[in-house]
Amino acid sequence: MPEESVKVAVRVRPFNKRERARNATCIVDMKGIETILTDPEGEDEPRKFAFDFSYWSFDGSKADANGYYGPDPSHPNGKKFCDQNRVFDDLGVGVLNNAWEGFNSTLFAYGQTGSGKSWSVVGYGINKGIVPKFCEKIFQQIDEKKAGGDSTEYQIIFSMLEIYNEEVRDLLVSSNPRGGMKIRENPATGFYAQGLTMFPVASYAAIESKMEEGTQNRTVAATQMNATSSRAHTIVAITFIQKYKNAAGAETAKKSVVNLVDLAGSERAANTGATGDRLKEGAAINLSLSSLGNCIAALADNSNGKKVRVPFRDSVLTKLLKNALGGNSKTVMIAAISPADINYEESLSTLRYADRAKQIKTVAVVNEDPTEKLIRELQEENDRLKEMLESGGVEIPEGNGEHGIEKQEGMSKADVDALKKELEEEYAEALEENKRKMAEMQKNYDEMLKEAEESDAPKAAVKASDDEKKKSQNYLTNLNMDPALSGYIKHFLEGDKTIGNKRGETSSICLPGPSILEKHALITGETGSWTLEKSSEAARLLVNGEPVQEPTKLNHLDRIMFGTTQLYVFIDHTKYKPEDLPEYADAMEEIAKSAGFDTNDEEKSPAEMLLKEDVLEILPSIEEANSISEEMDKKVTFEAVIVSAESRGEVSGKPELFVLVKNIETGLQYYWPREKFYNRKFVMQELFSKYDDDADDFNGQIADEKDPFTMNPKEDVHIGSLKVYLQSLAYNIELTEQLDIIDYQSEQIGVCNVEIYPCTAKGKIFKPEDDVFVDDPRQLIGQDFHFKVKISGARGLPKRYNEIYAEYRLKSDADPVRTKAIAGTSNPDWRLEKQYHFPNLTEEDIKYFESGCFMVKIFGKQNAGAAARKLDTKKELRKKKAARGQVAVAANSVKKKIDPDNMKLQQNAVVAQTRNKKLNKRLEWLKDLLREANSRSKKKVPTRLIIAILEAKNYKEAKRIIASIGKSKGGEHSDSDSEDEVDIEKAEAQSCACLVS
Repeated sequence: MPEESVKVAVRVRPFNKRERARNATCIVDMKGIETILTDPEGEDEPRKFAFDFSYWSFDGSKADANGYYGPDPSHPNGKKFCDQNRVFDDLGVGVLNNAWEGFNSTLFAYGQTGSGKSWSVVGYGINKGIVPKFCEKIFQQIDEKKAGGDSTEYQIIFSMLEIYNEEVRDLLVSSNPRGGMKIRENPATGFYAQGLTMFPVASYAAIESKMEEGTQNRTVAATQMNATSSRAHTIVAITFIQKYKNAAGAETAKKSVVNLVDLAGSERAANTGATGDRLKEGAAINLSLSSLGNCIAALADNSNGKKVRVPFRDSVLTKLLKNALGGNSKTVMIAAISPADINYEESLSTLRYADRAKQIKTVAVVNEDPTEKLIRELQEENDRLKEMLESGGVEIPEGNGEHGIEKQEGMSKADVDALKKELEEEYAEALEENKRKMAEMQKNYDEMLKEAEESDAPKAAVKASDDEKKKSQNYLTNLNMDPALSGYIKHFLEGDKTIGNKRGETSSICLPGPSILEKHALITGETGSWTLEKSSEAARLLVNGEPVQEPTKLNHLDRIMFGTTQLYVFIDHTKYKPEDLPEYADAMEEIAKSAGFDTNDEEKSPAEMLLKEDVLEILPSIEEANSISEEMDKKVTFEAVIVSAESRGEVSGKPELFVLVKNIETGLQYYWPREKFYNRKFVMQELFSKYDDDADDFNGQIADEKDPFTMNPKEDVHIGSLKVYLQSLAYNIELTEQLDIIDYQSEQIGVCNVEIYPCTAKGKIFKPEDDVFVDDPRQLIGQDFHFKVKISGARGLPKRYNEIYAEYRLKSDADPVRTKAIAGTSNPDWRLEKQYHFPNLTEEDIKYFESGCFMVKIFGKQNAGAAARKLDTKKELRKKKAARGQVAVAANSVKKKIDPDNMKLQQNAVVAQTRNKKLNKRLEWLKDLLREANSRSKKKVPTRLIIAILEAKNYKEAKRIIASIGKSKGGEHSDSDSEDEVDIEKAEAQSCACLVS
């Protein structure tokens, strides 16, 4: 079978409600197979990408009588609008044909959360996506073949799993083992999840039911663990087996596995990320997605002729998708992008990802073998494994670990023994897996379907009961960040309902998560009227963003926040329509607005609106982190802050969101980038989950390297920064300034003495009398130029810092230039001096001097103070919260205490002042020349002397020129044609005017 490239399609959706409310601008265009992305700030040229398909679904459609959205012939973009049928015809039909032919297929959906992945893959209502259309078609075609007398036995088996934080969960069971399912490797078929439920189905309705069950289990698990669903990957596998007699009369099985992969959101991650974070567990949340990117890049390189290792084993996701990307599979990727300007970075990232994926080539083969042969091979493999295990003859192959469990050079005996034990476990599991496969092959499919139906009957009864209750009872239903998971959890209101955590007395509605008290809230009433109230004064309870202070009557679609993570909606069954369910983001925005956060989008730039989105997204996580800290008394508080580029120590850039982390006892504080905070928060959730299971038996002693709340006092922290401009060098003059050091919140925390001096090649600094000043920077072009940068020291830094040092980097520096670290003082003297040489100055160099700058960043260690008294996290957090119990948001309206633009003006003013002094000095010399000429009764002076005096390098040279006036021929009776001359009276008047100005 020849190589085949991964087929890639890109689809752009219409604006969503939030984008329309923000008056977003469309920055995507599509022409044929080309996708064009325009930078909303105009800094870059439009980016153009070519794919197998570029689907325009932004506008140009209209709904027919049944609600199906098709092209609108009257719209200018009606012809290029892509509907669901076209997507299925282009992509889904190929997957369907592959299944019938016995090829494995994989369909990836990739893009940021909310970009429209689910619209293409699943769809809704009559606008069905690829998956439901595929399932409907395959059962329809099976029925047609059977009606035509086909004797082939057709088997369809369904499975559904989720990968979250490198743990695999079976979504067709209500509970999974702690730590998730084990991933095993079969030498013949590759990696698989041990014990994954494989459910036989006989109709599309059965698949639809199992998908809904999987989503229900996923929602419950995410709620119980406080998991962030946008960081989870979901894999639905549909195994299609055709059993028939071949030409020789032997029973043959043709098998195709169709993987439908919904990848986690390709969210923006700050450049600083979590790199270098000692807490490696936190990075696991992003490991699968980053590993997938590495695999795609490596496979693309290999397809282009390079030979590089493909790191499939680096993550759970890439292990399970090894065949889909690098082996026996025909693969399709749908990359979904938002059209909005505020999502430019995410859309660009998605398109680049897809661009790499299209370069990958796979080799798919038909999976067709006689059943007897398959069983015989499995039996032979089992006999071999059994003999090895019983005889102890398990040998570990040698290698570098790239191909599985391998003995590597330099391993200790203990390491080798551990590997051998791991390999024996793999073999034992492979033996059991082979037995299961043989039993399945010999099993009657009708019996399998009957057993599955019987095991599913209790679940079906519960679902039918709940469906009936929805018609007659009011209830609470969940809101999730992922819209696909909203509305799945329901708590029906039948009589009074107590709400609390799982500790203490049993509550009618038991909610997980931090800040849920044993007795948290109470709902009372009857069919027509329900009232919500606190069960404890300390309970955090909000309705529509406002704190509940007294019994509150619930109205249809009221949003209720229990604690900091449990968000529900009250549903009046007599008024409910599915399309009316509020969005999670809107509910969180009203909570932020109630807390005093500015949610107004008027007169905000796209960058400001994007920053606001980041803040609104992070606020619930900050509340959750504070709640976990409070519940476990970790002595740590979290607060959102917006940090300018200069405060981060960067020459330029947009403001970014950071989290200020403080230890209330030791005084240590750190500014975590957004991604580092999220990574730590996932570990906090995992820690709290263990604590919440049994708080009494929970051992709070956690090693610092595993505690997400621990801050390392030995870690160097960024104290502050200052920006130094190079403009003085353009005029060959010195800059000696004491500049403000600004911290992360743009507050002045000290000063730093900085000097920049032009000098000779040997490092000698010019004296004032040397006067190397140039009025026009272009006079320096072509010259060898030398200068020195001096960082003398800093004054007035906060006393909580120690071992303080500074570093900076000019464009010619390969690495940052660093001072020595000074301990024992908050007024360090570094006395750093470095000389620079720019040979043969160019126009580019002059422009760099005229408008360029560099950042001096100050670092040090924090002095962790011993706690004067034991503080209670709960009390300290409550002091910090606003009167209504909301999170303190420093990010809301941060104003720079020190404006970097003012610092630029200050330094430019110094340069201008120095230039004026130099120019005035030369004008004084000119006046001296004119006075001398006047004293000698000369009416005119030769222009060469005027030019010479203005270009004199020092006073000594100027005096020599003035003395030469007696030798000049200028005068009342001179021959004015012999030399250009200037009238003395006019020149004197002009020079005076210059001095006055």
